[in-house]
Amino acid sequence: MKVLGILPESIGGRLTTSSILDGFNLLGHDVVIFDELRDDYKINDEYDLIVGYDFSAIKIKKDNNLTMKSVNYFSDEIRSRTSGPYWQELLNELDKDDNYTFYWDRELIKQEKFKNIYYLPHFVNTNIYKDYGLSAECDVMFAGRLDTDYRLNMIVDLVESLDIRFRWYAIERHYQDALSRVKNKTTIEKIYSGFIDNEKDMAMAINKSKIVINMNSQGISSLNYRTMQTIACGKLIISDKRGELDLFDNKIPVYETCDDLKKQIKYFLDNKTDYDSITQYCKNICFNKYNSIEGVNFIIATLN
Repeated sequence: MKVLGILPESIGGRLTTSSILDGFNLLGHDVVIFDELRDDYKINDEYDLIVGYDFSAIKIKKDNNLTMKSVNYFSDEIRSRTSGPYWQELLNELDKDDNYTFYWDRELIKQEKFKNIYYLPHFVNTNIYKDYGLSAECDVMFAGRLDTDYRLNMIVDLVESLDIRFRWYAIERHYQDALSRVKNKTTIEKIYSGFIDNEKDMAMAINKSKIVINMNSQGISSLNYRTMQTIACGKLIISDKRGELDLFDNKIPVYETCDDLKKQIKYFLDNKTDYDSITQYCKNICFNKYNSIEGVNFIIATLN
């Protein structure tokens, strides 16, 4: 197939879409990229398939009067502005015969009745997200916004109460926001490690960490993209409680409070045998089930 892949404006969407498009490439399809941040050319109907994140492909398809099938992967809630500013006017497009929706949340999908909607957990390109055998440069890593007091206070508490090397990755705007809200600015200044906007650099950052903290911000049961990235790299992720942790046989350690998280971090930094047992077990599942080839094979089988 000749596939038109849409890289959206959002960073999370760009990384997620990259693993999807990598799957089409790895399976031998011809993928052409349209980048919403850089490209503005007119798109025609020369493609067999258009693939995008949230409503990005739907909007381009509608704006350009395109007739090919579309693949629309959502890891944002469909009926929310998080999936884009045009979600209300584009919502009915998801019910058309030639548009296929893939939703990352097993519980949320039960609320939707579109003709072509399918549950599909996140997956990653395991040629990029893998164990590179690098030495750890930090004990704990977090990537994402500290946009709520809960998140900000938790990270500050961890850094100030534990004797650990900590790295936090976020865009400059979210860094400045955290600085404006925290009492001890030195804490945030010390851990801020810049911004990552591509797959290879994210894989390297995870590889140089021992533990990644996860805070799922959307959905009911689902696991976010960071989960698969970390597990594929052979590193330990400590997650908030989610129903879909059963995808990894509930082997992933969880926390409910900051104190829980501290205990988990200290335990796994001190217990290499248990650390290795969990990371290897989960990594094997990810490589077998949640890689780009398996994910895109499911998408293609659904289209046919």
